[in-house]
Amino acid sequence: MKIIRNSEETPETPSIVTFGVFDGLHLGHQLIMRSVVDRARETGFAPTVVTFDPHPRAVLHPESAPPLLQTFVQKMNGLEQLGISQTIVLKFDEELSRVSAVDFLRGSIFGRLDAREVFLGHGFAFGHNREGNFDLLMRTAASLGRKAIEAPEVMLRKQRVSSTMIRRLLSAGRVNLARRMLGRPYGVESRVIEGRKIARTQLDYATANLKPHNCVLPAAGVYVTLTFVDAQWRRSISNVGYKPTFGGDAEVTLESHVMDFSREIYGEKIRVRFLHRIRNEIKFESVDILRAQIARDYAVAEQYFKSALVSRTLQFL
Repeated sequence: MKIIRNSEETPETPSIVTFGVFDGLHLGHQLIMRSVVDRARETGFAPTVVTFDPHPRAVLHPESAPPLLQTFVQKMNGLEQLGISQTIVLKFDEELSRVSAVDFLRGSIFGRLDAREVFLGHGFAFGHNREGNFDLLMRTAASLGRKAIEAPEVMLRKQRVSSTMIRRLLSAGRVNLARRMLGRPYGVESRVIEGRKIARTQLDYATANLKPHNCVLPAAGVYVTLTFVDAQWRRSISNVGYKPTFGGDAEVTLESHVMDFSREIYGEKIRVRFLHRIRNEIKFESVDILRAQIARDYAVAEQYFKSALVSRTLQFL
């Protein structure tokens, strides 16, 4: 996939376009991308995404800007996997925020990209003071002999699938429902760092201590996870929290124990995907009691991975 940041670089045109933030690339976003890719295949035009970096709220209202579900690299990789051939990354700043919705459409979308069809997410607002909406897009497209299509909302359990809802689910530890809305397990990337080596020396379970690049972690607790290391997904169990039994950390940490794996991986980049929540993180009265609980957690994880349904699902990750 071609990623264009330089406004002077010439994109591939004509194109089938969608634009938005697309944080998380959840089921709703995936529906839009499939529509763009399908129409591009039918017409021979370039399937194109226009997105913004940083998030507009981080510039206009930093105090209420949402933490992002994906890193920039994760989002770009996801778009490529969905079949997008070029992504235009617009630097969102005060200057861009002052561009009117009509000027944005005529200059960037129908002008520079020569968009023949534009797909817009339901309810998405754009342009100066969020004045642009689908009605404006439709009128502007019609005046230029182009087409505008509004993507329908995607609902799950009577809830609208959205990045905001997924953040709420993760903050509550509901990784199963978040996985269904994302169409895949929620995952983070991290370098393995040196920790206090408590798990190895006192709990008999060596763990990889991680400092995730992602801004969002699930609620504190113990999870069944998958960890990508040595070019394959491996069964693992992970703890998100503050280690209260050992005095507590100042900041939330993530540590993962990769089952049936013993190689040192300090400094390596790994990925962790959250599959199932086992329990809350709590403070135990002694290390021995904690050690016994970890053995039970391990047994739960092993049983989880033995499930035939889980085994079939993991084949496609």
